[in-house]
Amino acid sequence: MILKNFFILTLVTSAFSFSAAQERDTLVVKTDTATVKKPDTAAKDKKKETVKPYKDVITAKAISDAGAITVHKVEEKYYFEIPEKVLAKEFLLVTRLTKAAAGMRSGTTGYAGDQIAQNLITFEKGPQDKLFVRSISYADYASDSTSQMYNSVMRNNMQAIIHAFDIKAYGKDKKSFVVEVTDLVNADNELVSFDAGMKKRFKVGAFQKDKSFINFIKSFPNNLEINTTKTFARTLGDVTFPPGVEKPTVSGNYTVEINSSLVMLPENKMQARYFDPRVGYFTVGYTDFDLDPQGVKRISLIKRWRLEPKPQDLEKYKRGELVEPAKPIVFYIDPATPKKWVPYLMQGVNDWQKAFEKAGFKNAVYAKIPNAREDPEWSLEDARFSAIVYKPSDVPNASGPSISDPRTGEILESHINWYHNVMNLLRNWYFIQASPNDERARRMNFDDELMGELIRFVSAHEVGHTLGLRHNFISSAAVPVEKLRDKNWLEKNGHTPSIMDYARFNYVAQPEDRIPDSGIMPRIGDYDNWAIEWGYRRFYQYNSPEKEKEHLNKWVMDKMKDPRLWFGTESNPFDPRLQSEQIGDNPMLAGTYGIKNLGRIVKNLDNWTATPNEGYSDLSTMYDQVTTQFSRYLGHVSKYIGGQMETPKTIEQKGAVYEAVSRKDQKEALKFLSTNIFETPQWLVRNEIFEKTGTSPVEVVERLQNTVLNRILSASVLQMMYQTQATEQNAYPVAEYMNDLKAEIFSGKTDLYRRNFQRNYVESMLSLLNSKPTSGSGRPGRSVAVSDNSDVKAIVRGVLNELKNELKTKTASDALTKYHYDDLLYRLEKALNPRS
Repeated sequence: MILKNFFILTLVTSAFSFSAAQERDTLVVKTDTATVKKPDTAAKDKKKETVKPYKDVITAKAISDAGAITVHKVEEKYYFEIPEKVLAKEFLLVTRLTKAAAGMRSGTTGYAGDQIAQNLITFEKGPQDKLFVRSISYADYASDSTSQMYNSVMRNNMQAIIHAFDIKAYGKDKKSFVVEVTDLVNADNELVSFDAGMKKRFKVGAFQKDKSFINFIKSFPNNLEINTTKTFARTLGDVTFPPGVEKPTVSGNYTVEINSSLVMLPENKMQARYFDPRVGYFTVGYTDFDLDPQGVKRISLIKRWRLEPKPQDLEKYKRGELVEPAKPIVFYIDPATPKKWVPYLMQGVNDWQKAFEKAGFKNAVYAKIPNAREDPEWSLEDARFSAIVYKPSDVPNASGPSISDPRTGEILESHINWYHNVMNLLRNWYFIQASPNDERARRMNFDDELMGELIRFVSAHEVGHTLGLRHNFISSAAVPVEKLRDKNWLEKNGHTPSIMDYARFNYVAQPEDRIPDSGIMPRIGDYDNWAIEWGYRRFYQYNSPEKEKEHLNKWVMDKMKDPRLWFGTESNPFDPRLQSEQIGDNPMLAGTYGIKNLGRIVKNLDNWTATPNEGYSDLSTMYDQVTTQFSRYLGHVSKYIGGQMETPKTIEQKGAVYEAVSRKDQKEALKFLSTNIFETPQWLVRNEIFEKTGTSPVEVVERLQNTVLNRILSASVLQMMYQTQATEQNAYPVAEYMNDLKAEIFSGKTDLYRRNFQRNYVESMLSLLNSKPTSGSGRPGRSVAVSDNSDVKAIVRGVLNELKNELKTKTASDALTKYHYDDLLYRLEKALNPRS
């Protein structure tokens, strides 16, 4: 409604402008007796030259392609014939690389299939035979088109005109407009080229028009595909150089093939659904000036595909029967994909079919291999088709982005990025987390069956993203750790309730548990089924997102009684239940089991990584993977210190939203860290590995210890502990924690590793005294440095003074330890008493 009224307003304004323009097409001539108006014949002649008869523009030589907008090619010129009926309709313009330039890549981007620009536009008839392109934004919105607020929003959010065409001819029936697009398409602009951010990222410079050209423009019923080859100069980007250092010159060009998809947004809008923070969906949003009578309200809509029953099956669906959707979700497999991996990628898509049955749809999503007979117009660049795109990249990654209607959240298409080297990542993960339980993982080259299973898992995860689902990092915390060793329980439930968690593989299971790979691998679980049901179940008794809100809230409240159906955001830095790469409800216990398995791997690492006629690079790589996995376990536990749990609720639900991690659990976490990293992890110190890889054990252990220190002594953690102790009796007081930490660090055997750790601890504590508060920590109002107005600095200073006094009386067992204590005393005296 808002858009319809907006464009009525726009067209009225345009009509007024056109009338004013007609008035200006006259010359005022003064005579001796009167003022006489004389027609401006020059203006009329110019108009006649601009607008020609249709047959003079679209000649007999024209090659035409009919569709949403008819495309004409006349010799080397391209024309759009835009019907009057599509004026004011919204088009999503998505621009992607079809062929990428050598040397242009940046990290995981710069490959064929990558999106480089996106715009929402409309066409509008302007005055004086002009056709305008407007850029549309939905950042601000007023839902009631009859209100004064609506008019105010419209006045203050006029949509920008970003291009103007001269109308070359009117259609044969006078209900269409012919404009030439050659110069627009074969150019560098925000519509058919890189946006400013992408140019900066890829260091793309000046456009080389003489080395650029149009490949083709094709028209389809609801979209156009514009394909061009463009050449740009290379640049250094925004690199700055010190004074006196001359900026080097960069020679050469980038040549890329670019495809711009102009997709008409659905005229029959899908009914939107409001985002609920208790169910994890990606969103689109806007600021609504009407919903809150005394302010503004930020509205978030979930991103989801339009699934609805066929008209003849609507009543069946309402009765609860399974029906096929009118338009299923189809993912095509890139023909460039190695044939042996195609079945596994397809299975990862098809695995979601059961989840959609919970929402009332059968065969709702599936994978397909392009077939020229079934889909003669299929193209990887055609925006009507979603695909898993295979990229010959050394980047070990995969991703699942999607394009959606900003008005409703309806997902229109997706190109899942599948990078070739993701297999290296999968190999490393599975080796480190599963090899003690799966003999197939005890080598550097997995057989195709095992690698296929791993590809299927990642495929399903990325497809989940394209269905609208975000990462759910709380999911694994619903599983008791000991159940991860129970074969029967795992067979029924899987090791984590959501494949959207970064839970990876079951590293808790021990070899004696004899867990099969079905209990090691992730799979679509209870939360995934529930999330799809919540997002895709249609409630035809409610005709607006506002009216279905109460029903959905009651539904979610009921489901939240089961912790396996909870959602936890990936962005909370303090909630220890929300962890990447973690499984189980107790990281201290899970980490203990995980470390046992890492010890088994390290003992066999030389043998399991050996490849005939090769050196020790695999040994070095996998030892690094062991230390990385160990660091993850330490990180999982470290997040308990100063932790605060966040459980989103509506006012109808009882209990706190924010709750501090208990003092008991934080003390347990500190004890785990003391046992496993404050004390030297001797299981990790393997001379037979170091002598072959050149790795320094001192650097390895110190890096692990410092990573922990940086977390548990960070300003944000200490500030969180200080703030929560003021409101929660269950909190761990900062003073008690700091004294407990000091006691753990200065107990036990004082070897080389412990001495390094103690020095780093002292330096970290001293740095806290000099920290200056700055804003931001992932949550509004939080400080990322110790506040001068809190007790934290006083506690830090007091603990260091106590340590100084303890060191003066501490007995050293050898000369080196004595020197170490003397050095610490010197550092403390210098920092705490600089004038003495």
